[in-house]
Amino acid sequence: MTVWVNHDLNEPQKEAIREAGSVFLVACPGSGKTRTLTFKIAEELSKLESPRQCLVAITYTHRAADEIKGRIERLGVDASRLWIGTIHSFCLEWILRPYGIYHDKLKHGFSVASTNDSEKLLTDLCAPYRSPKVTYWDCGFYFTKDGYTLTCRDSRKHGAIDEILEGYFRALSKDRKIDFELMLYYAYELISENPSIAKLLSGIFPLILIDEYQDTKEIQYSIVSKILAAGAGQTRAFVVGDPNQAIFQSLGGFAITPKEFAALSGVAFKEAELTYNYRSSERIINYFGHYGLYGSSIEAASKHKAYPSIITYNATTSKDDLEDQLVALIRYNIDTLGIEPSEICILAPQWVHLAGMTRRLVNRLPEYEFDGPGMVPFARDPDNFWYKLARIALTSASPELYVRRLRWAKEVLIELDAAGVSRAEMTPKRLLREANNICLAETDGLKYVELYFGTLFSALGVDFTAFPALQDQYVSFFESSTARIERLRKEGTQFIREIAAFRRVFRDRSGITLSTIHGIKGDEYDTVIAYALLEGMVPHFADTDGSNSAKRLLYVIASRARKNLHLIAERGRRNGLGDEYVPTDVLRRYRFNYNSVAE
Repeated sequence: MTVWVNHDLNEPQKEAIREAGSVFLVACPGSGKTRTLTFKIAEELSKLESPRQCLVAITYTHRAADEIKGRIERLGVDASRLWIGTIHSFCLEWILRPYGIYHDKLKHGFSVASTNDSEKLLTDLCAPYRSPKVTYWDCGFYFTKDGYTLTCRDSRKHGAIDEILEGYFRALSKDRKIDFELMLYYAYELISENPSIAKLLSGIFPLILIDEYQDTKEIQYSIVSKILAAGAGQTRAFVVGDPNQAIFQSLGGFAITPKEFAALSGVAFKEAELTYNYRSSERIINYFGHYGLYGSSIEAASKHKAYPSIITYNATTSKDDLEDQLVALIRYNIDTLGIEPSEICILAPQWVHLAGMTRRLVNRLPEYEFDGPGMVPFARDPDNFWYKLARIALTSASPELYVRRLRWAKEVLIELDAAGVSRAEMTPKRLLREANNICLAETDGLKYVELYFGTLFSALGVDFTAFPALQDQYVSFFESSTARIERLRKEGTQFIREIAAFRRVFRDRSGITLSTIHGIKGDEYDTVIAYALLEGMVPHFADTDGSNSAKRLLYVIASRARKNLHLIAERGRRNGLGDEYVPTDVLRRYRFNYNSVAE
């Protein structure tokens, strides 16, 4: 019996799940991609033949991994033989930790530098470079098989950045640390120079699933391809994504073709498509379809397909009046259109456009809750041990959360193992019991988690300060959180230290969401409101792929909406030279029959 009995899957979804070989699946927005991936995993778990085998699913974000694993658990399927996470986590757990002794840079041990560690180090190294001025934000890079590539488009700064990165890598090496990019590069070197690693892994993994393939980097494709090739047909691949949503090119991501991936991995793919959109109205689909760069057909299949969607475009509002415009749109959608506040999302190209706006909207609309960058008191750093433990500390024991919190407890114990902590008597259930027994009256969020961590480790009989990896991450967690809280307080978010603000981080969304365009991938809302849709922002001024990048970004923005869409290209924003930003060209040139909010 198949695991999807009594579940509503369409024939293309079923065919992709049933396929015995490798699949390359292009899935349009709202087509049930995650649902298909979930049922494929559940089906394949039931077919594992050896107890030493497991499935690997590589997702673009930790949040996506958590969502998929939660869905599988809700199906009642045993997920103990599924490994799911980001490519960085995969490389760390399956390649670097077990085989790092075979790499000169790792053989004496290593720890992972947090994003906060990297930012501090690069900021210090940038300080002497003033002509031309180089900042931390200029020092972006990613690795290919042949070395690193700079993301800064100002070639005048490249010489200085190369010097800064030389010092950066030297400092990391001295402290026996690696950052997330080195994690990929060293994993590629290990698996390339030691073919037996790929052979061993191919014997463990009968199937490797890749979600959001269009955001995958060349070096990531290469690492996975080494394992697939070593499997010589015994290791299959299930690759899913949408090339129209490839918005991470500046970070090295690109939408590989089935032919290119087949040549790289030696795997023969069956190509398939999911073309039914179960999310949006037909009017929304027609709108975002205009921005598609690939000829995918999309058919409206949602219960909202006949909804009379309101789609507006405003290129006249001044940036000084933007707040009033957003307030008016929020109230219009809630009061006139009947949209729930939790089904409204406000988007902008960068966090810098959102933090202050979040605070101002909170003050203007006190009757509603908001989830956004100005509401989060610590960085979402899922690779930091203390962030992982904070998920348990800041959620309450309940039947609804039990399975999820038990999974988090398992992840915490895995990290303790990796840090060298002996936990012979510790199980996930015991860890949760100890955690649930902690009762603290502290109302300051940062003090609360500090007391919580100390109380829990005392109950476990472990001195975490004796383990360098845990201590380093502890310092990083609290340093970065303290800096973030102080910055937000200076901006006027006075309640950010309260325990309620900390608990909100891991709560299901309950208020109006504010997010960047890149941060919204995978989400959907009844109403999407996007602003700062300006040339130099959408697309970014440093993006060499200009109009195509703008189309992809607008495609992602519009395809998040189920019912209503409001696009704003406000006037009055100026760049560093004093020139005013103009509306995004591909948006300005689209002759669409927009609504007005008065209709």
